[in-house]
Amino acid sequence: MTKAGFVSLIGRPNAGKSTLMNSLLGENIAMVSQKANATRKRSNAIVMHNDTQIIFVDTPGLHEREKILNQFMLDEALKAMGDCDLIVYLAPVTDSLEHYEKFLKLNNSKVKHIVVLSKIDQVNQAKLFKKIDSYNQYGNEFEALIPVSISKKVGHEDLLKIISKHLPESPFLYDPEDLTSELVRDIYAGFIREAIFENVSDEIPYESDVLIDSIEEEKGLDSIHATIIIEKGSQKGIIIGKAGNSIKRISSSAREKIERLSGKKTYLNLEVVVKKGWSKDKSYLEEIGYIS
Repeated sequence: MTKAGFVSLIGRPNAGKSTLMNSLLGENIAMVSQKANATRKRSNAIVMHNDTQIIFVDTPGLHEREKILNQFMLDEALKAMGDCDLIVYLAPVTDSLEHYEKFLKLNNSKVKHIVVLSKIDQVNQAKLFKKIDSYNQYGNEFEALIPVSISKKVGHEDLLKIISKHLPESPFLYDPEDLTSELVRDIYAGFIREAIFENVSDEIPYESDVLIDSIEEEKGLDSIHATIIIEKGSQKGIIIGKAGNSIKRISSSAREKIERLSGKKTYLNLEVVVKKGWSKDKSYLEEIGYIS
């Protein structure tokens, strides 16, 4: 009998959830950034492990509610926790237990979870064992604790094996050849946002978003037209840059990411539009798909 199920990746902002999902999948489909709160919506990756189909659900980090957009992001994570078969809680080894204790309080549905102790390559063995011992006081809360190094791919097989053990017997929920059930336009929008995070500093990445206006597929070439939304008129000049240098870097970086996934040449056209206060505008957030 085959197994299948949904596994939510949960943790604080910038814990490395998207990086772990991409690593387990072997493809970069989720936006990754060194800056916190880069992930805004749930996305998934379909990973096959022997006779088990694992649908990983990447989520925004658990954080305090602030703007309407932040409230949406936290709600996305909480819904993913309640809707899944299993939770993987990602805990960087250098973190205090405070973040994990907050997660335990938020897990109202008491879905079973595994603790993944990540970034173990950044500490020596003595510190690793000390951290493992500190989590053992909560040993009755989690099903397993798996030390992992995402960059060195240490612990990946152990993690997949433990996850498979805890998923229900089920026919596969998706074609085993599929990498994700996400819409291509959402993945591409994420790549463009990732390029903005990489090339523009300060608050602008957090006050920007990307809408894919159209994708035209031809043999050997995809033409993509997208709009970058920002909050203030002063930000438009920064996004575009002197002589268009900044927007060119963003476009080039995003195009490389898109082509790596699609395997096709890509023409990418980016427009920049000012929408004052968009991240606080409930009706506009509904319009662009953040609030249903």
